[in-house]
Amino acid sequence: MSNLTGITILVTGASSGIGQALSRMLLDRGATVLGVTRRPAQLVAGVIPLQADLTKREEIQAMFQQLGQIAALVNCAGVAYLSRIIDGNPADWEEMWRVNVFALTLCCQLSLRHFPREGGRIVNISSMSGHRVPPTGGFYSPTKFAVRAISDALRLELKAANSPVQVSCVSPGFVDTPLLELYFRGREDVLRKTKETMAMLAPEDVARAIMTILEAPPHVEIGDILMRSADQRM
Repeated sequence: MSNLTGITILVTGASSGIGQALSRMLLDRGATVLGVTRRPAQLVAGVIPLQADLTKREEIQAMFQQLGQIAALVNCAGVAYLSRIIDGNPADWEEMWRVNVFALTLCCQLSLRHFPREGGRIVNISSMSGHRVPPTGGFYSPTKFAVRAISDALRLELKAANSPVQVSCVSPGFVDTPLLELYFRGREDVLRKTKETMAMLAPEDVARAIMTILEAPPHVEIGDILMRSADQRM
């Protein structure tokens, strides 16, 4: 998929952060971008809005029913709360599970019906918190471990079915997005000090990694890209 001109790519979480940065790059490469969001006014100009609440299965299914052919799905949507296992709010757990895990998985499944016969690519955004549990990992980290497991399981199933669809993950460390502010809610002083001592990844840094996957030759399947700021220790 080295030439993106004229192809259609579906991006969840397209109205902010990594999804928004990726949408700009895809448009610059000539792709048609379908942006899934609850806030269509915040989409990059030129992105075709698909309004859906990813916590609701019926809205995800209805969204895919209106789709034609796509060449790739990039699951950027995510929710991050600092919610511990021992005393966290179960409502936070449920929202993270619905968006980070269930919605991502359902989008993967439904997208398979919309790829051309020669295949396509699915890119799931995981996290460094899906490779090791940080001290503040709480329930968020398990959801990102699940993204990795789902991606691996899907890849194996597709291989067994002789499907040409490829599956990749991108696992960034701290990225300076609104998601980070949500994760540090109530700990704004910690976030401020973190930003003072660390040059965090920008959304564009992660978007460029995704573009590497999308623009790779058809015979190249990239499994998992791990990336962090040079200032981040783990």
